[in-house]
Parts: sequence; structure tokens; C-alpha cells
Amino acid sequence: MFFRRAREDRAFREAQRAGFALLLQLQATQPWLDAPEQNAPAPAEEEVVAPDFLPPDLRVPSRQEVAGLMMPCKQPLVIDGEVRTCPGCGAYRDWIVFCMRDDSIWLRCRAGHETNEPRLDAAWYNRHSGPVDRFHPTLEEGLRHLGH
Repeated sequence: MFFRRAREDRAFREAQRAGFALLLQLQATQPWLDAPEQNAPAPAEEEVVAPDFLPPDLRVPSRQEVAGLMMPCKQPLVIDGEVRTCPGCGAYRDWIVFCMRDDSIWLRCRAGHETNEPRLDAAWYNRHSGPVDRFHPTLEEGLRHLGH
């Protein structure tokens, strides 16, 4: 039983080596498709564009180009075993959670009170947020999109 397994493993390794040797032989005989020809003229400067790069209207802003990310949190927010309440109005649910460019977390209640939450960080936000579904040019439009 053990010899059969060793024999099968040895046959598999030999087949891999033979296939790799054939691949090396094929690459040595075939011309490279990506390599430019020696006699081909160089393209003009405005024609040099990566073929797989997205057009500008399909590109997503980078993390440094946006001021922050936001997500709704409808249920009570429990941090370190304590239900987080708004210091301004006492609300304990229906938060908007902001993750700013500097990785600080801010909470905004339905009444519009904003407070920093130092016990949360960007890693917490990334674990609890879903995918980004749209980008908004202003904070007000983002809040309107989330129902605030």
C-alpha cells in the first residue's frame, strides 16, 4: 500500500518534470508575442496607453482622494460591553459611522451630534462595513443617501 503511493508520487513528479522540460523547449523555439519587433517604429507619445487600464469615467477614487467613508449602524453600538450613547441627546441607535482619512472613527446620531470614538479603529470599520456602493461629492449628499 505504501509502495503504491510512493510509486504514484514518483510518476507524477516525473510527468511534471517532463512537461516543464517541454515548456522550456517550446519557449526557446517560439518567438515572444509581447516582445516588440526590432524594425517596428516607436509609437507617438499620445498613443502610449496601457491597454488594460480603465477609462477615467470607470476609475474608482483612491483612499487618499476621499475624505472618509461612512456606513449606517441601525442597531445599538456596543463597545467594550457598554452600549454607546450620544453625549448630546442620549440616542443609542441609528448611528452613521465615519472612518476618516487619518483612520479615526466618528459617530453621528440622528440629531446631528458628532463625536469621536477612540475605542474603535479602521480595522473595526473594515470588518463591519460592507462594500462601497457609491461615492458622494459632499457630506450632505452622503447623509441623504443613507437616510439622515
